Amino acid sequence: MSELKMLSPEVKNVPWQEKPEGIVGAPIWRYTENPIIGRNPVKGVARIFNSAVMPYEDEFIGVFRGEQTNGIPYIYMGRSKDGIKWDFDENKIPFIDEDGNPFMPIYAYDPRLVKVEDTYYIIWCQDFYGAAIGMAKTTDFKTFVRVENPFLPFNRNAVLFPRKINGNFMMLSRPSDSGHTPFGDIFLSESPDLVYWGKHRHVMGKGKQWWESLKIGGGAAPIETTEGWLLFYHGVSGTCNGYVYSIGGAILDIDNPSIVKYRCETFLLTPEEWFEERGFVPNVTFPCATVHDSATGKIAIYYGAADSYVGLAFTKLEEIVDYIKEHSVLTEEDKEIGKR
Repeated sequence: MSELKMLSPEVKNVPWQEKPEGIVGAPIWRYTENPIIGRNPVKGVARIFNSAVMPYEDEFIGVFRGEQTNGIPYIYMGRSKDGIKWDFDENKIPFIDEDGNPFMPIYAYDPRLVKVEDTYYIIWCQDFYGAAIGMAKTTDFKTFVRVENPFLPFNRNAVLFPRKINGNFMMLSRPSDSGHTPFGDIFLSESPDLVYWGKHRHVMGKGKQWWESLKIGGGAAPIETTEGWLLFYHGVSGTCNGYVYSIGGAILDIDNPSIVKYRCETFLLTPEEWFEERGFVPNVTFPCATVHDSATGKIAIYYGAADSYVGLAFTKLEEIVDYIKEHSVLTEEDKEIGKR
């Protein structure tokens, strides 16, 4: 029996569909009823995509990028019994400050949702005199308190690790610019208190392969395994018809995640279905969350599709780790601590 395990709680009701016959390529397969969230899902919201979910009280809860009909993105909350069919709050999440006063961002998009100890953290991209990272915390999904912005502009794609490492919070991010960034590497930062961030380390740069040759960015919260931190991230290529967003995979060192142990040379998922190729922004598969069961090794991957839909895909821990290791190609920058 394999020694490979996820070091996380069991999720017995993880969304799941068995692998169909004839899958070619990476060991990831799409849900046959995709997309699980279509257009105009709630009043005043034209599209939901690039969103994050997680188990909560034997069901599922999520934070969703809702592109309003006026074009301004905000974060909405949704609930589901099975992780597939969702009910959304009609109003956006009401963030407050530490004193209980309303404290809404000008806009907010591409949220991630991560539990660290007994607190749930929402991390998103917002305006802070330029594109920057916003963050809030909750323990009950009723009160959402914004905390200090982790970094100066310009930054996107922040992903918090699901536990402290060596006593500190750890976060991946992608420093950028204020536009639709045509560049970007993944960096790691740490903090003792979610206020003061430092020890910034380079994790991975863009790849030599076509699918991640322009820029990369963190995706779902890393999954802790006995092999290391399993990371699903996005890689971007530039074509004559615009950007293409694919899903890649890597395994980071468990104690020092600025060190990459394995990095898959090939994409794990790339736009091929109609809902990924055709939409408001075509040719996008953008991972933001996983739900995973440590007992069975099942992993459900939630991803934004074409900036218009939410898709669901599946894999098994042993299959995906073996595939990443078998197809791993590392650079010297990947293998080093990322400190210059």
